[in-house]
Amino acid sequence: MNDTHIAADGILDAHRRVTVVGAGVIGTSWTALFLANGLTVTVTDPLPDADRQLHDQLRQTVPTLRALGLPTADLDRNLRFEADLGKAVADADVVQENGPERLDVKQDLFARIEQAARPDALLLSSTSGIRATDIAQALRQPERLVIGHPFNPPHLIPLVEVVPGERTGQDVVERAVAFYTALGKKPQVLRKEVPGFVANRLQAALFREAVNLVVEGVVTESELDNIVTSSIGLRWAVAGPFQSFHLGGGPGGLPHFLEHLGPGLESLWRDLGTPELDEPTNQLLSGQAHFGASVEELEAARDAAQIKVLQAASAPLALTTEPARKRVASDD
Repeated sequence: MNDTHIAADGILDAHRRVTVVGAGVIGTSWTALFLANGLTVTVTDPLPDADRQLHDQLRQTVPTLRALGLPTADLDRNLRFEADLGKAVADADVVQENGPERLDVKQDLFARIEQAARPDALLLSSTSGIRATDIAQALRQPERLVIGHPFNPPHLIPLVEVVPGERTGQDVVERAVAFYTALGKKPQVLRKEVPGFVANRLQAALFREAVNLVVEGVVTESELDNIVTSSIGLRWAVAGPFQSFHLGGGPGGLPHFLEHLGPGLESLWRDLGTPELDEPTNQLLSGQAHFGASVEELEAARDAAQIKVLQAASAPLALTTEPARKRVASDD
């Protein structure tokens, strides 16, 4: 076992007991990942029948976990369900909250969690856009709370946005990063709190123009999806927007791109649409949402393809020392 695995095992040993608050889609996905990494997981959710639904949804994650090389035999052997929140968090090393996206609900949850949890427990929220600063107003020790926002589904997509609040302790941020890294995730600490964080803001910006193009009749939903998956989707899987445009600038890199192609790109910003999700727009979008299979079948196909992309993207990159082919700046 190499030093990286030893370090990861040590981190997980120190955070072995995890409580997942909320057994919805995100909470179940986190639970699957925690269990597959050998952690002891307590799940709490007040909804009736949440325990049964949790086990049913866990079974659906098994093929993906197995394809990722994680153990899945007796996946739920270290799982218990506890409806009482206080009892569920009492002995936890880590609490991963996945409650409704409402500030008042999250403030109430964390006030109750802080009261019942050990003072050294790591308190994490999966919120997709609420600031840690705002949630922590309900805490006696606001420095304990940090956002750990995953991209759905957490057991598959690597990113976790770690977003500290104004009073979050640096040691808490470092523990969160170490914990997620030991699970095989790719945590990224944000330098500033902004609504929606980073990944969702980018997704919102792209979706706004996607909706605009469909509403304006430029393309259908399926045609737009084909364009994305056949172009920028493939490109961004291995190089993000900045690096892509750096390469698009040829030998001169991003400075050359900005000088020669920046003005044209900026002119497009002024021409982008500002659609609204009103009733006619929602009806139009919903009417085109036919993708040839059930949601369950589409999810399975997506996850299988995503695993192949992850495996390819994580393969060692072979860099040649031969002179690069001479290029001119291009935005294609």
